[in-house]
Amino acid sequence: MRISIGSDHRGVKLRAELVDALKAAGNEVADEGTFQTESMDYPDVAEVVAGKVSKGEAERGILICATGVGMSIAANKVAGVRAAVIQDEAVAKLSRQHNNLNVLCLPGDALSTDAATSLVKTWLSTEFEGGRHARRLEKISHLEQHQG
Repeated sequence: MRISIGSDHRGVKLRAELVDALKAAGNEVADEGTFQTESMDYPDVAEVVAGKVSKGEAERGILICATGVGMSIAANKVAGVRAAVIQDEAVAKLSRQHNNLNVLCLPGDALSTDAATSLVKTWLSTEFEGGRHARRLEKISHLEQHQG
């Protein structure tokens, strides 16, 4: 799977560990940084990752900041992106089955590497169920196209 992953300064360590795990699992990974621990603006990274997902250059995106919330807000401003902060595997699974979540936002300050790796594995391996959920996503797309 083609995955774009990025973080702000608060997620550098976890992002690097997830990149290694994703590559070891056979995924094609675009690591969008940041690679430094100095403070930076998370919307800059969210725009890159969400943009790649929106354009089809990546099948899925993963974003990490302290809480995941800022990344989620920024990523959801990009057309076609469905991003959410996920902290447990049950919600990770449902986010794919029901919402076809294409950008996973992680709270870097709240998850261990093992917990994050397990959560990502569940999220990546879960398929969208379609059916009534597809109808609902079409309504969300309609809202996105008719803003303003």
